[in-house]
Amino acid sequence: MQSFSPISVKSLLILLTNLCFLNIAVTEQGFCSASSIIDYDTNCHPLYSKVINPTLSPSHLQDLPGFTRSVYRSDHALITPESHVFSPLPDWGNTVGAYLISPAMGAHFVMYIAKMQDSSKSGTCPKDVERFVFVLQGSVTLTNASGIGQTLMVDSFAYIPPNSEHLFESYESATLVVFERRYAYLENHVPEPIVGSTDQQPLLDTPGEVFQLRKLLPTSLAYDFNIHIMDFQPGEFLNVKEVHYNQHGLLLLQGQGIYRLGDSWYPVEAGDVIWMAPFVPQWYAALGKIPTRYLLYKDVNRSPL
Repeated sequence: MQSFSPISVKSLLILLTNLCFLNIAVTEQGFCSASSIIDYDTNCHPLYSKVINPTLSPSHLQDLPGFTRSVYRSDHALITPESHVFSPLPDWGNTVGAYLISPAMGAHFVMYIAKMQDSSKSGTCPKDVERFVFVLQGSVTLTNASGIGQTLMVDSFAYIPPNSEHLFESYESATLVVFERRYAYLENHVPEPIVGSTDQQPLLDTPGEVFQLRKLLPTSLAYDFNIHIMDFQPGEFLNVKEVHYNQHGLLLLQGQGIYRLGDSWYPVEAGDVIWMAPFVPQWYAALGKIPTRYLLYKDVNRSPL
């Protein structure tokens, strides 16, 4: 009877394992797949498909009961798609939402995903609360107090100052990421409504860094937070290992990589949400075969006292 040496058996196992992973990468639309990350709607706007239909959604985890990548710590949280819990949004019509960051975890702002259906309408903000909306899928119409309407497509956004009458409406399904916080008033400074799109924002200098940066709101003192769009090519990473007083709320729109939060290192991919408390060490490296893009909330222009 023919026998196999330990070396040949080991080589055979390695070969079979590599073939298995290759088959998964080619046949499954999973973590290793580079396809379907960026799609386009009929108006050629990019669609963040992995945010709307994440790889690790509950339907993909039926054979792994109890599994989640979500983590909550005192100074950071990683909220992954399989942990999203949707319910009707207060005061919104025909809309469900998942609150992903809130003061309950130590944040001073709220971040949530809103899924609007046919004939949906937004709710009003509480007194002195400002709102920022970024369109992930579909389109919505924003109407201001004067009755003037504007259409927001994918990659479009709107900033609504506190106590400003407004209405978001959707005539078909649309998905939004929404940030809200209680405005920190500053004497002689009044924020104005802003409507725009990512591709209209100029690339800014990032001395000492390699990523591309766009800021969606003005940097003037009237605004107490900003929203950044940050783009990394595969293999690029933050040079600065940041530790600062600002809070962050992050939504990974495209790509995958490794995020360091405190002393922990987390594999992350499109659809993941991260909360970073003040002074938590933070660092990111982009991996995989496609670029990373993430949307980042950052409080600015106010003293921490």
